[in-house]
Amino acid sequence: MLARVLTAAVLVPLVVALVWWGPPALLTAGAAVVSLLALVEFFGLAERVGLRAFRYWTLGCAAAVFYAQYSAGLVERHSFSGWSIIRETTGAVPLEAVLLLFILGMAAIGIGTRRPRYEVLPGMAAGAAGLLFVALPFSYLVRLDEIEPSGRRLVLFTLLLVWAGDTLAYFVGKALGHLPMAPELSPKKTWEGACANLIGSLVVGFAFARWMEVDPVEMLTVAGLGNLAGQLGDLVESAYKRGAATKDSGSLLPGHGGILDRIDSLILASPVVWATWQWFTAR
Repeated sequence: MLARVLTAAVLVPLVVALVWWGPPALLTAGAAVVSLLALVEFFGLAERVGLRAFRYWTLGCAAAVFYAQYSAGLVERHSFSGWSIIRETTGAVPLEAVLLLFILGMAAIGIGTRRPRYEVLPGMAAGAAGLLFVALPFSYLVRLDEIEPSGRRLVLFTLLLVWAGDTLAYFVGKALGHLPMAPELSPKKTWEGACANLIGSLVVGFAFARWMEVDPVEMLTVAGLGNLAGQLGDLVESAYKRGAATKDSGSLLPGHGGILDRIDSLILASPVVWATWQWFTAR
């Protein structure tokens, strides 16, 4: 428990400082590094069940995904007198181009590899799963940061709704939890803890609605959907670990396990918060 608290006490202020004061390029780089470390852990879990991913190609394309998300912010839009001008700054890379490159490259590697043929399909599947279920959704933290003028607050909001929910779920689950939520995936998770998790995120949503001066109902909706997606991400990662017969995805963070263990909720919460916020602002 002490190691868990000390690790959080060091990392949380660093992350908050990066989000609030760091330039977009630095935030993107930091998120990309976290994602790549989580991918390495994901590949380790896959290998425990006999799936040897094509690591280097997937990691390279994952880094390109983050650049593509960052470069989306290089597209400038100006509207006046009923006219709209869009200027794309040199260096912008469409996300679709990166995904297409990944598919074509994976196909070429699958054909040209010296691995035994029975390892080709599992290797392609593990690589694609890592890119689509870890790197791509987590990269939407970068897209959140690019939303003007509220990007930094939205990234902070996404982090806090996950942290507050997880913290409240931990203590309520330990003190009051009796109804197992998903015993085959995570025996310690309870419905009482899940409800507390949702409540913690809604409190964050209400607080941010006042701070950002937006409709509380909209912000509570974003917080609630983001929380549910985050809890789903947590359960999915538990399924990975249970399938690989291991307790943690890694040991990089004392008291917390691996990087993937720490960002499992953020992985799915980030794109849901981004999409829901975009939907509300486009209305």
